[in-house]
Amino acid sequence: MPPAVAVTDAHLEIASLAWRAYRAPTPQPWLDLLAKDLSPLPQLRRAVLALLEELPWPMTGLGATERRLLELIDEASASPYLVKGGGVHPFDLFSVHNTRNERRVFDYWATGELLDGLARCPAPAVSGLNEGPFTLEVQNDRNRRERYAQSRLFLTPLGEAILAGREDFSRHNPIHRWWGGTELTNDRLWRWDPAKGALIAP
Repeated sequence: MPPAVAVTDAHLEIASLAWRAYRAPTPQPWLDLLAKDLSPLPQLRRAVLALLEELPWPMTGLGATERRLLELIDEASASPYLVKGGGVHPFDLFSVHNTRNERRVFDYWATGELLDGLARCPAPAVSGLNEGPFTLEVQNDRNRRERYAQSRLFLTPLGEAILAGREDFSRHNPIHRWWGGTELTNDRLWRWDPAKGALIAP
């Protein structure tokens, strides 16, 4: 068990600041947290960076977890013996099932939604997802859940090009999702450059 720590005004002040930044209409206040003294909450700085990495990156238009999903599919496709007939099963990509998916920013349901976004769109980056969308209805229906679980996923040519940094997912598909309080759309696509540690405004 971790040691108990008494909650102080410093803890509450930083937590309140972080919550306001997360709910802001742009990611800038969240980035600004890195200039603050976050030591009262020792894990917060790492969480700030991890969430910034989930903004679309330059060149690919995907965040870190989406990119990791593509990487895992690509790795499995190179080793057909992992799944008879090749490909990879959807649940093998989830961090709760696959220790090679080290991304822990999104929970079970959010990861399923990200995979849906890559596979169930006008120009998919992933093929082979036989059931969906990833909702409670699918999970509660034994047959539908089984069809979902037995899907064999592969990268499409677009997915391969995105993974290689030659294509941008947002140039081929509509984007509409929330990153904290920031609404991301094709016309309002905030990006994060992990190499420079810089936020890129639309």
